[in-house]
Amino acid sequence: MKATAMHGLILMAHGARDANWSAPLEASAARCRELLPGWQVAMAYLEFMAPDLPGCGRTLVEQGCTEVEVLPLFLGAGGHVRKDLPLQIEALRQAHPAVQWRLHAAVGESPLVVEAMAQAALAMALDPTRLLPDDTTA
Repeated sequence: MKATAMHGLILMAHGARDANWSAPLEASAARCRELLPGWQVAMAYLEFMAPDLPGCGRTLVEQGCTEVEVLPLFLGAGGHVRKDLPLQIEALRQAHPAVQWRLHAAVGESPLVVEAMAQAALAMALDPTRLLPDDTTA
């Protein structure tokens, strides 16, 4: 009898020096946790913030995950998504060969995200209350 797989989801972002930068991403991760009961959902960052992908992957393995989806929270597939992440995924495969690691396309390539950005852009562009506080052109 085959054991039931334990699933993990790593939402992978670039990272920034400003800790507040990640608030919307952490909110997305929290929402994924609500929508995926029984899954281990975590954020990981390429630079400036922790955890990084190797550390996050190791944590999910320690929590018992046997299948891990890695979803880049990038708007497009630049060098990080096309080059850096595949190398890190391969290192995770080598370090944890019993785990299935799957790297997905950048979230920004989803038609759902493209539509959401278009709708948000229109709503914000037409709402003068959405200007940054220091905008002196208003």
